[in-house]
Amino acid sequence: MKSLKNHLLLCILLLCSTIIAQTKIISFENVNVIPMNIDTLITNQRVIIANSKILKIEPVSKTITNHIDITIDASGKYLIPGLVETHYHLQNNIENEFKLLIANGITSARNMAEYKGQNHIKIRELAQSNTILSPHYYSTGPYLKRHDFKHIDSVDVIVRYHKKRGYDYLKIADNLPKDIYLKLLETAKKENIEIVGHGQRELPLEFSLRIKSIAHVEEFMNIFSKEERNSIAYLQKAAKEIKTSGIYVSPTLGIFEMISRYADKEKSKLLNSNKNIKYLPKHYSDYWKSDSINYRKHSWFTDKESLIRLENELEWQKKFTLLLHKQGIPLMAGSDTYGLFLPGFSLHHELELIQNSGLSNYETLKTATVVPARYFNAISQSGTISEGKLADLVLLDKNPLENISNTRTISGVMIKGQWFDREKLDNLLYEVESSNK
Repeated sequence: MKSLKNHLLLCILLLCSTIIAQTKIISFENVNVIPMNIDTLITNQRVIIANSKILKIEPVSKTITNHIDITIDASGKYLIPGLVETHYHLQNNIENEFKLLIANGITSARNMAEYKGQNHIKIRELAQSNTILSPHYYSTGPYLKRHDFKHIDSVDVIVRYHKKRGYDYLKIADNLPKDIYLKLLETAKKENIEIVGHGQRELPLEFSLRIKSIAHVEEFMNIFSKEERNSIAYLQKAAKEIKTSGIYVSPTLGIFEMISRYADKEKSKLLNSNKNIKYLPKHYSDYWKSDSINYRKHSWFTDKESLIRLENELEWQKKFTLLLHKQGIPLMAGSDTYGLFLPGFSLHHELELIQNSGLSNYETLKTATVVPARYFNAISQSGTISEGKLADLVLLDKNPLENISNTRTISGVMIKGQWFDREKLDNLLYEVESSNK
């Protein structure tokens, strides 16, 4: 009973401190703004935050007419909207992983599976009530695979369960029999719950385009035949069909690249020595650094021919990502966090791979800001730096429009109206590291 009272007291104190923080008026002075509604840089601006929202954006040369409680000298720095991780997986402690996300400038995240023993509805409640430090949070339910559907009538039961639980999305992670898949689409429409996830590799392309979003560009590689994958004419025709459907696509190039990084002995050494592994629990990182994982045990990954195949498949995915972009298909950054692909840090690498596919730095930034904001029906409140929108912002030391890797040069993060300077962000990282020792 005493511990419960202490927990309630702590929650009240956290809530009070959040309210106090949100009532202070904060000003970024002399900052370079990358608004993201257009490809531009607006220099020497003042951005005023009040009640967790952007109150005013004006040239710093103008006389301040607002009372300012906290002034942030942002001279020579760059302000972008908070980043969005659209493909997150909880692997360990949720509070630690949220800290990793926020320390990396991620202010919104979508979990893409509720594993056994997890409760992402509860996590979302904690996030929305600010009981724990967290990004804005969305979640799918448990993976849905072929074996989950014992017969056609089980579709209704499963969809109603997801609806009753209140998941934001229903996640397919397998190839389903055609009758089951069509019934699932029909029932989900009736229950007004959107389906996301993997493509239907055993059915023609058009069937996969009936859901809200495809979770991996790899899915298309496996839907297409070998001849289709190597035909520019076919791929262009397919891209037009994908565009027409209105579907969103997450390339998730980084997690596919990780396969060869695990399997190749030289790349493995570099991967295992990554300094950021200290932010993972030791038992977890030890397993993923070991030779016990599938990617280091099976010749399908480790043989010389396999490594060449994996490299060629990644290059195909990058080329198709560019083709999708040129056709106007909305792309969303998501890194599919598990193993040594750490939450938070992984999104920056994903952006680098997307840019390396041929997108401009601005178009790459859109995949983690504007596009997911539109996808989550949150564009009225987020995605760009505009007056009246939520103050979810990242302050960078260097310009990401010049080099996408500059998204890593984080000077501070504002989330839900709270300001975390570099020292506070380093403290979050230290708390995660310390808890894993």
